[in-house]
Amino acid sequence: MANATSEKAAGQDIDIRHLSTAQLQALGVSQLAYVKPVMVGGVAAFAIHAADGTQMAVAEDCAVAVAAIREHEMVAAMVH
Repeated sequence: MANATSEKAAGQDIDIRHLSTAQLQALGVSQLAYVKPVMVGGVAAFAIHAADGTQMAVAEDCAVAVAAIREHEMVAAMVH
């Protein structure tokens, strides 16, 4: 039985305490996006980044950025 620090995948128990750096970086890439305030051409905006840090888009306000993330069935997280 998997405990709080393990997950079951493809019939195997995976202990998340022993994930490699690459595995940790890939964790949540397709489900999580970050919204970060930025300046673009001297104008305040909000960048949308994938969980791995890749910038995906820029929106003119935070609400639009969060709505775009949710529209793509992802979870939004704010970064300051």
